[in-house]
Amino acid sequence: MKIIDGAKIELVGTKVKISGAKGTLERDFAHPEIKMELKNGEFLVTGDKAMTNTILAHVKNMAFGVINGYSAKLKMLYSHFPIGVEIKGKDIMIKNFLGEKQPRKARIIGQTKVESKGQEMSISGISKEEVGQTIANIKSATRIRNRDSRVFQDGFYVIDQ
Repeated sequence: MKIIDGAKIELVGTKVKISGAKGTLERDFAHPEIKMELKNGEFLVTGDKAMTNTILAHVKNMAFGVINGYSAKLKMLYSHFPIGVEIKGKDIMIKNFLGEKQPRKARIIGQTKVESKGQEMSISGISKEEVGQTIANIKSATRIRNRDSRVFQDGFYVIDQ
């Protein structure tokens, strides 16, 4: 795999460290059947084909993230009870969801940044996995149980990714 312009890659044993304009990501790809090396500006992975393709996909995502970053927009929708969102450190407090007294909590993962403005929430970061997991945490926290999903459609929906 050719290294994307603007990304600097370092390989120490099984640890891959990628730096770019937006930041640095590091990940350990320890696997007994895989060998990784840097040669002539290319990142080479040899061994088990499935693992090789997986590692290459992760490295491409990491390189894209440190250069461009990842972002998504969510829109909160409600029919009867207005939802309030408050960000406290690494927690997102979702208040008045379905008229509940106790706020629901969703965890912000890693270096992900979350901003809430009106009925829209923007989530951004350099790691595709951390941004995706933060979105999944929000959707999981606002999952509606024991009610008809055709009637109760309150929640957060991804509108731009």
